[in-house]
Order: sequence, then structure tokens, then C-alpha cells
Amino acid sequence: MYKIISYPVVYPVYVSVGSLHLPLHAITETLGMFIGFRYFLFLRRRQGDRVDSNNRIWSIIGATFGALLGSRLLGALENPPGLLHADNPLLYIYQNKTIVGGLLGGLIGVETVKKAVGERQSTGDLFTYPLILAMMIGRIGCFSMGVYEETYGVSTTLPWGMNLGDGLLRHPVSLYEIVFLLLLWQLLRMISRRYALVSGARFQLFMIGYLLFRFTLDFIKPGYRFGFGLGSIQLACLAGLIYYAPVIISPSRLIEKQYA
Repeated sequence: MYKIISYPVVYPVYVSVGSLHLPLHAITETLGMFIGFRYFLFLRRRQGDRVDSNNRIWSIIGATFGALLGSRLLGALENPPGLLHADNPLLYIYQNKTIVGGLLGGLIGVETVKKAVGERQSTGDLFTYPLILAMMIGRIGCFSMGVYEETYGVSTTLPWGMNLGDGLLRHPVSLYEIVFLLLLWQLLRMISRRYALVSGARFQLFMIGYLLFRFTLDFIKPGYRFGFGLGSIQLACLAGLIYYAPVIISPSRLIEKQYA
């Protein structure tokens, strides 16, 4: 008879590079941003860019600073009591981050810069696929942290529940997100091939899809909940969905009108 021997993963996962002992999360987070940006440059060369080069640079600057600020602020607000009782609130804000805050903060940053420079073209479509790729790579790092970062799920009796470092079988929500992002990527490609979309439609569909997904996913994640049962990230997702309400109500806005 054969006996299957399984060796438990020790969380968080570290990678030894020479004399360095680095957390896999830090490696994948950096790698995701690097590969995502290189993919963006590749798509820009291949597809062209409707946005003026100078305005594109300003939009990237706006997205970067907006994402940094938004991810930290919403990350800190994810646990209001923790922020309220922190010895150093600024350090607490700096040490916490979330991708939902980064996406919404980046959106606000880009729209603010566009108004300042007078850019009327949508700047998001070229970022959509590179952003999805970067997020998938980054989520591998989140999974490698196990329960030592707040990107794990509640306990479950489902057969795919995983021990993420505390002996309980939990929803591997980082893996759920990777699968969702891959499916969303393919869905957006299919829609783009089937329909003539207006400028910016691809990014709007990505944001709507991801915000809906995260709003639902956070019901199976532990964390602070307000008295009405929702957390800060879910409220931020709802705010983003309200912003995109005209598109959600009338998706035909995303399709270019054909005139005979």
C-alpha cells in the first residue's frame, strides 16, 4: 500500500536568496507592479494611445499617489477601533493597505489630474489587463502570508478549506480572487471582441465586476463590522458601485452607437 505524506506549509512563506531571507509577499508585490507596468508599456506600443504622452504621464502620477493614499486610508479604516487606539495613528495608517482603497484612490487621483490638465479621453482601458495581472501576482503573496495578514477567510467545512497557519480550515480567499480575476480577464476579452466598446468601457466593467466581487467576498472574511453588518471595505465598494450606477443601470452606454 502507498501512503501519502503531506508536509504542511509554514506561514508566512520566506524565500532565501543568497544571504537574504525575504518574505514571498514582498517579492510578489514588487514583481506584480514591475510585470504589470511592463505589460502596460507593451500594450501601449502595440495598440497605440489616444492620450497625449504628457497627459499620460500626469495620469500615471495621479493614479500612483491616489492609490497610495487611498489604499492606506481605507486599510486603516478597515479596523476603526484599531486606528482609534493606535499609539501612532500615522504609523498605523502607513502599515495598513487594501487594494480596494488603491483602486478607488487611484480613480480619484486620475480624474482629479485629468480635470487639472484638461484631458477628456479615458485613460483606464490600457491599464485594465496589466492591473489584473499585477493583482493576480500580488495575491499569490497574500496567500503566502496565511493568517498573518488580513487576507484570509473565515473557517469552513467545505472540502477545499485550508489550514493557513492556525490549525483551522479556512476559505482561501486569495485563491478565490486569483480565479475570479482570471475569469474576469477572459470575460472582458470576450466582450471586447464581440462589441465595439466606447473608450473607458473596459476599465469601467473591470471596476464594477471587481467591486461586486469584493463586496460579496468580504462576507466570508473576518474583521470589524459596523452595527448594520458591513465592513469599511464593503461600504467603499458600495460607494464605487454608486459612482458607476449610470453604467450599471444602462450598460448600453458602453457600446458605440452605429449609424447607417
